[in-house]
Amino acid sequence: MKYNPDIHHRRSIRLRGYDYAQNGLYFVTICCNERQPIFGEVVGDEMCLNDAGRLAHEEWEKTRAMRESIELHEFIVMPNHIHGIIEIVVGARCTRPDVVGDEVRRNQAGRVQRAPTIGDVVRGYKSAVTKRINQLRNISNSPVWQRNYYVHIIRNEEAYLKITEYIQTNPLRWEEDTYHV
Repeated sequence: MKYNPDIHHRRSIRLRGYDYAQNGLYFVTICCNERQPIFGEVVGDEMCLNDAGRLAHEEWEKTRAMRESIELHEFIVMPNHIHGIIEIVVGARCTRPDVVGDEVRRNQAGRVQRAPTIGDVVRGYKSAVTKRINQLRNISNSPVWQRNYYVHIIRNEEAYLKITEYIQTNPLRWEEDTYHV
């Protein structure tokens, strides 16, 4: 069914008016489709990745190489979701050459570029993981992720440290985790 704003009433969880391409630290959570545990399992208090989980981990690491001035901080791949902290540095430029935005730049080929948003980063990650996992499964067009993702703007060092600890200790609290099914 096509999106109809009169009946679907989607409500954005993004901060209205906030520029998600600006310099900053962002805590993201991306959940698997129907919260299915496709990345492995927690054994004791450690996350044990399966092949799909290793692909999700590898693609997260590749994000750094694909986008100039994007820094990845703490992250973890859990059975049915990932948590990570992404930093966008002022002056970052997306490697996608076909996107136009507020900060217009031209690459060597003369194509327009703009600063990446958190949405750009998450969208690229989700797409790469989906493609590789579907190849692993030998199927096509099978969803891996939920439609959206959660993002929280990290505003100070205290919040950063608290979120970092949350990510690091996520496997310890798996049985009580809101994403545990």
